[in-house]
Amino acid sequence: MQKMLLNYGVFQVGWFACVLGAAYGRPWLGPMVVSLAVGLHLAGAVRPRREALLLALSALIGLVFDTLLLQTGWVDYPNGWWLPGAAPYWMVAMWVLFGTTLNLSMRWLHGRPWLAFTFGFIGGPLSYLAGERLGAMMLVQTGPALVALAIGWGLVLPLLFWLAAKLNGFTNGNRPEFIMSSWRKNEVQGHG
Repeated sequence: MQKMLLNYGVFQVGWFACVLGAAYGRPWLGPMVVSLAVGLHLAGAVRPRREALLLALSALIGLVFDTLLLQTGWVDYPNGWWLPGAAPYWMVAMWVLFGTTLNLSMRWLHGRPWLAFTFGFIGGPLSYLAGERLGAMMLVQTGPALVALAIGWGLVLPLLFWLAAKLNGFTNGNRPEFIMSSWRKNEVQGHG
């Protein structure tokens, strides 16, 4: 429980560092905080290589997703460009930061694709609206942008949780304890 709360708190600090850094013309600030968060995250992982791969895939998915939003003209970012026409680096850092939550504070969405879809469908657009209100980005065509964000996040979030379950660096590869204890209980009762 303590790891989950720490993970949630670090995510919030990183999210605000990315958003407010971009809003106030310091887009490098967020990625610096995210780098520290990633170091802390990987230091606590049982299998850090697997978790690092998950974070890299989160970054790649985020880069493609936000670049598509940018290329359609539905969103715009004031700064943080690293490749012409691509999502800014601080936004990609936020996807890495989000990846740190998949196997910890948001692991309750593992194996629940419809709930993950719903969470992404609603939460994705709300996060971008918050970022816009704080000045980090602009939804150029608000209606189409919100629809694209809802559908996109609704599809991407179940994918990310599927990847997180496959690449979970916070388990030793065995079944979760609650499943193992349930099986042991059934064997004792003669159901196994």
